[in-house]
Amino acid sequence: MKKRNKIIYWVATLWLALGMTSTGIVQLLRSKDEVANISHLGYPLYLLTLLGIWKIWGVVAILIPKSPLLKEWAYAGFFFAMSGAIFSHIAAGNPLSKIFPALLLLMLTLVSWYFRPADRRPALT
Repeated sequence: MKKRNKIIYWVATLWLALGMTSTGIVQLLRSKDEVANISHLGYPLYLLTLLGIWKIWGVVAILIPKSPLLKEWAYAGFFFAMSGAIFSHIAAGNPLSKIFPALLLLMLTLVSWYFRPADRRPALT
């Protein structure tokens, strides 16, 4: 792997991990803003707990060495969660300022997944 690609991977992955961890914690703590956001989108409040746990476990999965299949599942989960968040905000008529955080995390997910090293990819059989 080229040094440039490794740098891109780690920068994107660390920013993704920071973003998912911080939003996961905020969701688990059920901050006033998160409760208002999820309610505005029409989702039940228990979804905050579920998303928060999944995000933190996903971060652990992409950062630990080995377990490439688990990493694929974590990336897929991040992709579905963030694309779902984007769609939900658009459907609710929210402005770009509300959509941008999920869009940024989606882009970081894609960049991290694309530039991941060979030892972090599942073996093709």
